[in-house]
Amino acid sequence: MVWTPPAPKPPGVLSRLYTGTGAFDIVGRRRLWYIAFGTLMLICIGSMVFRGFNLGIDFEGGTRIQFPTATSAVATVSSEQVSTDVGRVVADSIGQEPVSVQKVGTGAAESVLIRTETLTAVDSVKVKQALFDAFKPVGANGEPSLQAISDSAVSASWGGEITTQALIALAVFLVLVTIFLAFYFERSMAIAALVALIHDVVVTAGIYSIIGFEVTPSTVIGLLTILGFSLYDTVVVFDKVRENTRGLLGLTRRTYAEAANLALNQTLMRSINTSLIAVLPVIGLLVIGVGLLGVGTLADLALVQMVGILVGVASSIFLATPVLVDLKMRDPRFIQQAERVRVRRARAAAGKAEPEELAVPEPVVETGDPSGSGDDPDLSDDDMLADELRREKALAAAAGVPARTGKAQQQPARRPPASRTGGRPSGKASRPTGKKRR
Repeated sequence: MVWTPPAPKPPGVLSRLYTGTGAFDIVGRRRLWYIAFGTLMLICIGSMVFRGFNLGIDFEGGTRIQFPTATSAVATVSSEQVSTDVGRVVADSIGQEPVSVQKVGTGAAESVLIRTETLTAVDSVKVKQALFDAFKPVGANGEPSLQAISDSAVSASWGGEITTQALIALAVFLVLVTIFLAFYFERSMAIAALVALIHDVVVTAGIYSIIGFEVTPSTVIGLLTILGFSLYDTVVVFDKVRENTRGLLGLTRRTYAEAANLALNQTLMRSINTSLIAVLPVIGLLVIGVGLLGVGTLADLALVQMVGILVGVASSIFLATPVLVDLKMRDPRFIQQAERVRVRRARAAAGKAEPEELAVPEPVVETGDPSGSGDDPDLSDDDMLADELRREKALAAAAGVPARTGKAQQQPARRPPASRTGGRPSGKASRPTGKKRR
């Protein structure tokens, strides 16, 4: 009985993800991604139109009241209890609930921040007096003082100015990004990157509208910062796509969609690692800054960054490259190249069918196009494939480090000169005769 070795196990998902062998068909399922991302964008746009945003006091205007917690009745009380107790005191004094109550700061600088709708001077005095009677905050002299409670009015026009400046910055950023990508890559890649960026902005803002997160100036700043991350990941993927598709019109091994899908698989692990490394500091900001230190203003910045990073990495993988493929496949040259790939594979599968059944379309070679096809339709499939392999190796060698020649390919050893061989031209040294030369 002859022993046969067991068949090797197919690589698992993690192995294929790490090696980037092109096993995940992302571009081939682009219609599914279009439906998913399109549905998500419609939901987000609908929420922003019909539900709106939970704008903070900086955008709608109002009154901010703050007092220290040192040696007061709320010094050792949890944040939830502070919100309940302070909210009840404010509601009893003026007859309306505060917009928000939270602890901010830590240690000796810890204080209670109350945000309400715009109060009149009389209502503001009533609230301050009620808070002093209930909690006895300590002033700078170490004694309970009414002056320890401060109040300030916030105008809604300030938030409007922030929004206007943010929109101007966003427009300038998009224009500069379009110009950069159009010169660094090409027009199709610039359009695809812009589609991904617009998706990131709309979805991030829509999630804030759906969940009801409070929109503050920190939220606007965080929204602008995530655009750079989304663009960085998209540029990394597009750079690999450009490398894989160099000289593609002269080859028939892969279509543009397959070469782009291979580039996605080769950069997929890098995209995941980059997003994880970017998310970890944001999680630390939420856990330590908001959870432990109680700095509520950091929550707005951290939340928008976390949502934007996750949305950005998803769009750079599942949206930007598929859009690029659809834009490139409108070019007749890439359509003809894809048809040549299909015909060659059909010939290989059918065992070299008759020419009249599977005729290879004549490749179009434009004058001055360095990426045109040089395939000869009279060559056999094996000759064509071997010629393409040689061209791919030449392209890879031109883009990388030239290969070193082995010892077997080195130059042969030089023959010793005739003076050392006794005057004979042969390469063999003569035996010593013992005679003295004259």
